[in-house]
Amino acid sequence: MTTLPATTLPRPSLLLPSVSFTAAPGNRTSGVRRRWPGAAAIGIRRQGLGRCWAAAAEAVEEEEALLPKEEAGEGDEAKGRYYDWKEEWYPLYLSKEVPDDAALPLTVFDRQLVLYRDADGVLRCHEDRCPHRLAKLSEGQLVDGKLECLYHGWQFDGEGKCVKIPQLPDGAKIPRNACARNYEVRDSQGVVWVWMSPSNPPDSSKLPWFEPYARAGFTDLSTVHELPYDHSILLENLMDPAHVPISHDRTDWTAKREDAQPLAFEVTERTRRGFAGYWARERAPHLRSLLRFEAPCVLTNTLEFVDKDGKEQCFSAQFLCRPAGQGKAMLLVRFGSTASSPLMKVLPQWYFHQNACKVFEQDMGFLSSQNEVLLREKVPTKELYLNLRSSDTWVAEYRRWMDKAGHGMPYYFGHSTLSPPPVPAVVEQAPAGAVAGISASFPAKGGIGTTHAPNPTNRYFRHVVHCKGCRETVNRYTALKNAFVVLAAVAAAAAVLAATRQWKAVWLASAAVLAAASYACGSVVSLVTTNFIRTHRRL
Repeated sequence: MTTLPATTLPRPSLLLPSVSFTAAPGNRTSGVRRRWPGAAAIGIRRQGLGRCWAAAAEAVEEEEALLPKEEAGEGDEAKGRYYDWKEEWYPLYLSKEVPDDAALPLTVFDRQLVLYRDADGVLRCHEDRCPHRLAKLSEGQLVDGKLECLYHGWQFDGEGKCVKIPQLPDGAKIPRNACARNYEVRDSQGVVWVWMSPSNPPDSSKLPWFEPYARAGFTDLSTVHELPYDHSILLENLMDPAHVPISHDRTDWTAKREDAQPLAFEVTERTRRGFAGYWARERAPHLRSLLRFEAPCVLTNTLEFVDKDGKEQCFSAQFLCRPAGQGKAMLLVRFGSTASSPLMKVLPQWYFHQNACKVFEQDMGFLSSQNEVLLREKVPTKELYLNLRSSDTWVAEYRRWMDKAGHGMPYYFGHSTLSPPPVPAVVEQAPAGAVAGISASFPAKGGIGTTHAPNPTNRYFRHVVHCKGCRETVNRYTALKNAFVVLAAVAAAAAVLAATRQWKAVWLASAAVLAAASYACGSVVSLVTTNFIRTHRRL
């Protein structure tokens, strides 16, 4: 959930814009009764009965504030037999972030893939294992546009066909089944999508298309984040505007905890592949935002508005949430608008990227703990969640959709039904206190205890390794920092050797300025790469 700079519009904060509506059809509870046994039998006085009935009325109101735990009228189609997670397009990566000279390992659920560009710059994708001895092809290298396994040097072309085996004798033919399984990929609107079906050709009608991103003058800020919790929990979080004022208080220019308020919703569409509707804040019912969830992992939130000059503008937030394994998700975030902001031209891009990292770090602790509870309890969310009508309608809609479609997935957590993963995921919690401070000083190694494995609680592994711009920023400011350190040392030495007080003062002042510049460069590197340690505001 990164943010665009403030515009003249009272822009929706961090997550998205807002609305005020009626609750979704079918969401009302009816016939709610409370029995209060023994009132007449024990001779309760009139005022006692008054208090009792007041309590009963309060209980009914409380029940009315909650979303119902069950949804009646779901037929055989609700069992989800029509849905197959493999017959879908999945967002792999931002196309601009795919390296030109290396293979990229990625996963969709439990399927390991390798993405790369061939000699012509064409995107290629295979199963991430060599047919010889199952070594990961992503550990290999690109040789003349061909993917070479580093174990024995077998090379594969863009179609997955093996074209070279160094160990074969002269004249011997390469076995026909010596090939890597190929996956179809498409580059659409700056995102690389993969078609996961093992048997059916790609269905272009299912490839997501986002109309706002095709508008003239539309610009976006895109980031990639690797997160340590299930993609369904991530989607819930992203379709939950109620948490933004509390969780991200003062993180950007708009999120303020005093703005927490009731929300209103109107579900306008339910299909086999998702749902859509409008929502708004109670205090700003005129700002209607359209939220749309499209299976299996696409969420968009769009606000159409008229600016102070009478010009129609559009703000859109697009979240592409790829399931990257049990307890892991890869998020591609794209915030875009037709209204330009001067801050976007003044502030560097890495500043907005680190701000996006900060937002996800603020969510990471409680979302990881939520992941742990779901895995430990192994019961449907209706037994654990207490959803409110005035804040959690989209969450309930999503979990009910999982009831219908989840049966076609490797594992899922729904509202009323579930299929837990066969082996519970290991959820990595962010370090706290002194440990966090120390581990934050080792971004290149991921911190204490993670020398040999990526640490998703660390900005370097969660974002920088996936972002060319931030990697270049880290390299540039690290080089500047080192240069300033050397120059400061030279200036200090010159001050010692200077013959007059005036020159000593000049050189000492120069050394101080250079040391300050070195510190500033180091602060930028730290801001972009290290851990975020949550501190709560005292009210």
